[in-house]
Amino acid sequence: MSAALLDGKAVAATIRAEVARDVAAFRQRTGTTPRLAALLVGDDPASAVYVRNKIAACAEAGIRSAEMRLPGDAGQERIARAVGELNDDDDIDGILVQLPLPQDVDRLAILSAIDPAKDVDGLHPMNVGRLAMKLDAPLPCTPAGVIELLQRSHLPIAGEHAVIVGRSEIVGRPLATLLMHRDATVTVCHSKTRDLPAITRQADLLVAAIGRPGFVRGEHIRRGATVIDVGINRVEDVTLLEELFGAGSPRLARAKGKGFALVGDVHPQEGAAQAGYLTPVPGGIGPLTIACLLGNTLRAAVRRRESAGRRPPAPARPGPR
Repeated sequence: MSAALLDGKAVAATIRAEVARDVAAFRQRTGTTPRLAALLVGDDPASAVYVRNKIAACAEAGIRSAEMRLPGDAGQERIARAVGELNDDDDIDGILVQLPLPQDVDRLAILSAIDPAKDVDGLHPMNVGRLAMKLDAPLPCTPAGVIELLQRSHLPIAGEHAVIVGRSEIVGRPLATLLMHRDATVTVCHSKTRDLPAITRQADLLVAAIGRPGFVRGEHIRRGATVIDVGINRVEDVTLLEELFGAGSPRLARAKGKGFALVGDVHPQEGAAQAGYLTPVPGGIGPLTIACLLGNTLRAAVRRRESAGRRPPAPARPGPR
């Protein structure tokens, strides 16, 4: 048995086309174009690539974008002031603070400083609370991408036992909420969970979001389960890559040529041998995260720029309620 791969790129392309269509309609109705501002602190190469990809995706969808950069030693006060400036700029509909922030910065304080109406990551405490109460709110982009992939791939959620490995406020916790809203039975595992394989093997739907390359092995997966790999880890260790991909693997050869490979949290060989459906890394959830960010930016623009009394039907948005 070899798992069927879930094509996140194809689903993301469909969502991006829907957003582009709705952006054009919004522009025709209002004479304005949604605008996203990305705040990048420091010079982390991976973060710079992520921001560049998001800005490129905005341009493709017809969304304007701006990038604000601060040095890594900017400090809490300067970063908060930058967020305040973006809050006050009426030409900006959505604010994205690229994570991670420097270790000495209080991440929650910075996220809480964002105007909830411009919070396109869905991480402001007010929006987190609204989501928990099933009220209208922007959905965190990666969890929304997982839901979009499952629903558009016609994979069941209601009645399924979903097990999430990882309890971060960015992925694990909001994804658990979204799955419960769709009538899944949800178990969230973490570093203190005892006998992890015994629990994950109960899953109809297993989500790996722990940030450790190849951590989820065959022993963790019930045969035929749907496995969603949220992890994106840069691995340069040749010995580890050989263990993950196998000697003679084309992926190993490409990794040696580049000097690294992007690897998920699921062991690629063992996951493919045990799962029924599996998201690849790269090409699985990553593209969907960006697509959902575009949808959230359009959503913010619609709610900011069109009065409730004459608001047209809401545009298609990632993560249906």
